[in-house]
Amino acid sequence: MQFNPAQYGGAAHAVERNRVLRNTYFLLALSMLPTAAGALLGISMHFAMTPMFGVILFLGISFGMFYAIEKTKNSAMGVVLLLAYTGFMGLWLSQILQVALRFSNGASLIGTAAVGTGAIFFTLAGIATVTKKDFSFMSKFLFIGVIMLILASLANIFFAIPAASLAISAVAVMIFSAYILVDVSRIVNGGETNYITATLQLYLDVYNVFISLLNILMAFSGNNRN
Repeated sequence: MQFNPAQYGGAAHAVERNRVLRNTYFLLALSMLPTAAGALLGISMHFAMTPMFGVILFLGISFGMFYAIEKTKNSAMGVVLLLAYTGFMGLWLSQILQVALRFSNGASLIGTAAVGTGAIFFTLAGIATVTKKDFSFMSKFLFIGVIMLILASLANIFFAIPAASLAISAVAVMIFSAYILVDVSRIVNGGETNYITATLQLYLDVYNVFISLLNILMAFSGNNRN
């Protein structure tokens, strides 16, 4: 008989895993509301940051919020902080959305990126849920990939090479799509039991896939400017 890690621990454990998965998906969907609100606010106020200062500010706020969310993940405050952080992420997202909207087909590019991101998420989350395969073996390689991606992105702030930016976006789509498999399988197989932490992980996966897809679409399809 083949061992299935998702069934290990009996029915009670399976029920708990399903509860975490449902709560994660619900909170992930809810997090899109403050993200959209933050993005609309940023667009309306023409929010923009200089690249170098922006990176420092973004990393400072993000790591501070990661710490705070981790400390409060077992309370209602964890949900509040998570939603507040996704609002900030929406504000930050408004910068690339403003760039996209300078194209005559900008709204279409954003919509296509959103649909593509949704298709990637539901396909890979479905695979992880239905197969119940443990994809955690990919974690180490993906982490190394993310570090290299960050270093390449920081270097490209100074060099601003369009081809490099496109390559970084393509690699980011692959890495964070793979992370969706890893993070959902971790929930399905009982490796992640806190839905707030799980939501944050999946939110960052989806966010990065969307931004990367939008960058690629703007490079190939956003030729007509207003």
